Amino acid sequence: VQLVESGGGLVQPGGSLRLSCAASGFTVSKYAMSWYRQVPEKSREWVAGIYSADGSTNYADSVKGRFTISRDNAQNTVYLQMNSLKSEDTGVYYCKGLGQWGQGTQVTVSS
Repeated sequence: VQLVESGGGLVQPGGSLRLSCAASGFTVSKYAMSWYRQVPEKSREWVAGIYSADGSTNYADSVKGRFTISRDNAQNTVYLQMNSLKSEDTGVYYCKGLGQWGQGTQVTVSS
């Protein structure tokens, strides 16, 4: 089982990024998948989830209306589309599924 995140980078406030989480060793459509983020000296924070049965989604209040989690079953990949980014969205973003974590991808929102 492996999760590999990509798509992070430096973006100005108000900008957008799309993160990807490519899974191997299991099928993402059969399990709940989540995105978390972490900043130094703080606990890892849940951001968004997508659920196996019907593909329903849920979001932290801090990102609701700006972030969208989705999955591509053919690519076995989960995405996090992030719009209207703010400085407080800065952090390392991690994908989680089947109890496993990816290595994380850095997102920095700064002018």
